[in-house]
Amino acid sequence: MKTLPDFQSATYLHRRARLIQTIRSQTGGGVFILGTAPESLRNRDSEYAYRHDSDFYYLTGFTEPQSVLVIQVNPDSAVTHLFCRPKDLEREIWDGLRLGPEQAISQLGVDHAYPFLEVNERLPNLMANYQHLYSRLGASADVDASLRTWLSALNSQVRQGVKKPTQFHDLEAIVHEYRLVKDAEEIAIMRRAGQISAQAHLAAMSASQAGLKEYDLEAELLYTFRKAGSESVAYNSIVAAGENACILHYRASDATLQDGDLCLIDAGCELAGYASDITRTFPINGKFSAAQQEAYEIVLAAQAAAIAQCQVGKSFLDPHEAALEILTQGLFDMKILQHHLHGSTAEAIQAKLYQPYYMHRTSHWLGMDVHDVGSYREPSDPNQGWRIFQPGMVLTVEPGLYFRPCPEVPEKYWNIGIRIEDDVLIQDTNPEILSRDVPVSVSEIERWMS
Repeated sequence: MKTLPDFQSATYLHRRARLIQTIRSQTGGGVFILGTAPESLRNRDSEYAYRHDSDFYYLTGFTEPQSVLVIQVNPDSAVTHLFCRPKDLEREIWDGLRLGPEQAISQLGVDHAYPFLEVNERLPNLMANYQHLYSRLGASADVDASLRTWLSALNSQVRQGVKKPTQFHDLEAIVHEYRLVKDAEEIAIMRRAGQISAQAHLAAMSASQAGLKEYDLEAELLYTFRKAGSESVAYNSIVAAGENACILHYRASDATLQDGDLCLIDAGCELAGYASDITRTFPINGKFSAAQQEAYEIVLAAQAAAIAQCQVGKSFLDPHEAALEILTQGLFDMKILQHHLHGSTAEAIQAKLYQPYYMHRTSHWLGMDVHDVGSYREPSDPNQGWRIFQPGMVLTVEPGLYFRPCPEVPEKYWNIGIRIEDDVLIQDTNPEILSRDVPVSVSEIERWMS
């Protein structure tokens, strides 16, 4: 059971008040329905560690499963209802304490709270006589089935003059826009998450030596995350040594760290529901080879150019284009691309000749989810241009180069995979890098590992 400090309760009340005002301004009123994530079996009689739904948590601060938030929005009032698991001594002995409906009203700041098992009985009446329904649309078969059940129950009351919703709105279009711009409280959490993740990367780099397994370094990450107070990883950690670094979503395995190879670690913790996301690539023996350093410094220059574009008024595309220019020119400098065959740098970018060696985007939003919500296109632009940066947005900047053995790549670069990633906060002034407690230059990395 999570007891919310007053300042957190006030935060969630403010977010729900903002939501209510948005619904009024859009349609005059309606009923808003949002459930949290379901529990999921890992194997027989054992569940995956539970993770709440991010949108639900954003509006309630509540982390228990089997919960539904309902808000009835009227022109001059609003009523908030919560369905949650009831107190149950036997289940609490096995699974842990529950908040229960009785405490939910005072702890979560809702008007009414009920046992979850009453949701099908009560929901139709809470929806009755509202024309506009705000819910998730097409997100899951279970959610759609529940909505059909509740709407069908209202059909039997039509002859008594009860009306059911006829206008449906996707709640994510509202809530995800809120989540895209972080407030001071969220930024403080993400800043701390970045610090914890940086400590974990430093621990893994310090432990690195030939003969260890990838999972040895993963263990350093997990230990540091938990010791520093984070509740979980934000995503499955990538620890990729040697040729494995050329596999973008590789998982740490029992591969042996080899002297002379690079190791790519992409890992971040989750703290108070918010993600961090850091990638570093370093030499297992503490010293870059000439070819490794050449490739690394191209990627580092691309990252610096991209971060420089993370300014208010720039668009989401600008960091990617800045990185592409440096990376593509670097491919020419490494003699992987040839001007007499491939034209100018601009022509090579236009033809996407970099894609065999750089196949992903440079950035994604970061927040409660590691690939966070929010449109990458400008909602106010009828032409749907790229999103313009505003203060409070947080994104990753993660250029890379990956060289599998092939005739076009000189052999000295084979099996080199490099990605450098940091979390960047857009501010009125220069961007803040939330994750720079990890060395990033060649000299800093080699000095740390020595």
